[in-house]
Amino acid sequence: VQLQASGGGLVQAGGSLRLSCAASGSIFSINVMGWYRQAPGKQRESVADIISGSSANYADPVKGRFTISRDNAKNTVYLQTNSLKPEDTAVYHCYAVIREYINTPYSRWWGQGTEVTVSS
Repeated sequence: VQLQASGGGLVQAGGSLRLSCAASGSIFSINVMGWYRQAPGKQRESVADIISGSSANYADPVKGRFTISRDNAKNTVYLQTNSLKPEDTAVYHCYAVIREYINTPYSRWWGQGTEVTVSS
């Protein structure tokens, strides 16, 4: 299983970016997909996650500005980030809780990070 994240970049405060993360490989089913971020010198924090039934959760700092969605047919999760602030600057990591085969348990897989830099 591999997760490929993309969409990061440099943007001015108030701007937007759309992050994507596609899972590939041996996948029977995916339960939760989500995003964490880690800013320089800070601990990693959860940003948002979405369950297979499309129920989403958001961290307080991003509520109302970020929207998580998923395309189950493409095994892809998206994070639309709007009204970006300098404090959103971080490396964003995606993850997915995947069952590879019908008789295996779910396990968490991580993608490589995609860097988001918001200038003031």
